[in-house]
Amino acid sequence: MEVTEEALAAMFAVLGPHLDERQRRLLAGAQARALGRGGVTTVARASGMSRSTVRIGTSEIDQGPELTGRVRRPGAGRPKAAERNPGLLAALDALVEPTARGDPESGVAVDLQVDPQAGRRADRARVPGQRPHRG
Repeated sequence: MEVTEEALAAMFAVLGPHLDERQRRLLAGAQARALGRGGVTTVARASGMSRSTVRIGTSEIDQGPELTGRVRRPGAGRPKAAERNPGLLAALDALVEPTARGDPESGVAVDLQVDPQAGRRADRARVPGQRPHRG
């Protein structure tokens, strides 16, 4: 039985939303192995993944099961802001009034329409070393 690229594309379209990135790599790697010669290229075209990602999936299949429960390798992802700037948490704590902490009705989040000076005060209270967020 020959598997067409269209059938593979349909399978990835149905299963893709239910899988995390590691599971998608493993599925692509297993499919490429099952197809044999040219399988990596065929699966890459059908799934929309890069050939290198499919190749990583085949090598993960060859290495055997990894029982870490991780999706990404250790160290992947953005570093936490508190790790990049050790004084950040202390500076943020200094900006919040001690009496306001823990009370959602205290008015810490000030509406600019009610208090037009709030924007200027926020600019003066900016945390050193951090860019202001204008959202």
